[in-house]
Amino acid sequence: MPPKTRVTESMIVDAALEIVRRSGFESINARNVSEHLHCSTQPVMYQFSTIDNLKRAAYRRADQLHSEYLMNIPAGEDPIRGIGINYIRFAVEEPQLFRFLFQSGYAEGSSLLEMVNSEELKPVMEAMQQGSGLSEEKTKEVFITVALFAHGYASIIANNHLEFDEKLIASHLECAWTGAVLAAEQEGNA
Repeated sequence: MPPKTRVTESMIVDAALEIVRRSGFESINARNVSEHLHCSTQPVMYQFSTIDNLKRAAYRRADQLHSEYLMNIPAGEDPIRGIGINYIRFAVEEPQLFRFLFQSGYAEGSSLLEMVNSEELKPVMEAMQQGSGLSEEKTKEVFITVALFAHGYASIIANNHLEFDEKLIASHLECAWTGAVLAAEQEGNA
């Protein structure tokens, strides 16, 4: 008889993410995860004492994947445009993960200010600041404007209410970015 495969925490989180991708975060439960892993529910509940703990671990992994996706910008492309388009494209390609990240209530920060100041967003903020030439504080203001704009597009697309037209969206994103930078510069000069 071959030895049993050890079901690790990482395997369980990966299985939970696949369940989210296939049928949404509401479908994460011990039975579905154990079926995906072809094991009993015991290893799932051993690694995660509650399903909420498993969902939080899956959320953190999804957030990490999302951040990596955002920062995968082709060489020579404007980082702000690239990040905005990637944010929206993620909603197109991974609508269930997008909903899990932004519409499930599992986000740890409860305000835009907490989000802007988070460690996870530091690379994004640095790229934006470098691309705009603005101060850190003004870059945060611009980020909030552009993030709300991109999030609106992404949410509508993720919920199947709008087709993804990259050229049109990129044009709108550019207008939002340009307007937010101009407003920040004018405030700085006033």
